[in-house]
Amino acid sequence: MDTLASFKGSTALITGASSGIGAGFARVLAACGIDLVITARSEQSLQDLADELKALYDIEIDVVVLDLAQTDAPQKLFDHLQQHNKSIDILINNAGFGKWAKFLHQPLDSYRDMLNLNIQALVDLTYLFLPAMLTQNKGIVINLASTAAFQPLPYIAVYGASKSFVLNFSEALAGEYAGQGIKFLALCPGNTATNFAQTANADTTGMAVSTVEDVVRAAIRALDQNKLYCVPGKSNYFTAQLSRILTRSAMIKMVSNMLKKRVTA
Repeated sequence: MDTLASFKGSTALITGASSGIGAGFARVLAACGIDLVITARSEQSLQDLADELKALYDIEIDVVVLDLAQTDAPQKLFDHLQQHNKSIDILINNAGFGKWAKFLHQPLDSYRDMLNLNIQALVDLTYLFLPAMLTQNKGIVINLASTAAFQPLPYIAVYGASKSFVLNFSEALAGEYAGQGIKFLALCPGNTATNFAQTANADTTGMAVSTVEDVVRAAIRALDQNKLYCVPGKSNYFTAQLSRILTRSAMIKMVSNMLKKRVTA
């Protein structure tokens, strides 16, 4: 945790912080003495988390209830923090969701919300908070991608494509701003013990599952090692590399055969 130690007394913004990986990051950063701004749609869950961490650590925590799938939400969040003189040194774009279904079996509005949250909000927040980090020559941006980012995913087409965007976007910014004090990391977990599968209507029976704690620890190690992306878990890492070995047509056929048995919608 050498990297996080240098950010003690700084402030981190975590989206989708009410549960799962977002809440996991909040607990680890709080333990490092980093102040928090946590945001999600669930006010009670955010407040419960804030109360828990304030009781344990001498830090400041701001709770902002917001639906980042709304197109004006990132700017509203930025303006709110500007008005309260909050400077963000660590940005964790964790909020996102997916749906496991045949492409035409989900309403178009669901896909619009998914792309707004998984891509547009992430880009907007990075655009808004990166300039201050560059001015200080110090900052961290962690974007939640997925093992879904490494190949096309029949039956999870829009979600998988959104995570490919996140991976490529994060690595591109790392190249663009190399040597300017900002660490960019695309975190690419596989199946994790969160509410994601329930929201996605995903059948993950028999699939390997990582704990939130394992995923967050892997991300912190990756930051310390100056990695640009991180795939927690050996089996997940191997799966992510298959797209480099197989032809794209073979990869698509394999994934399609695997996932169509798990899709009910």
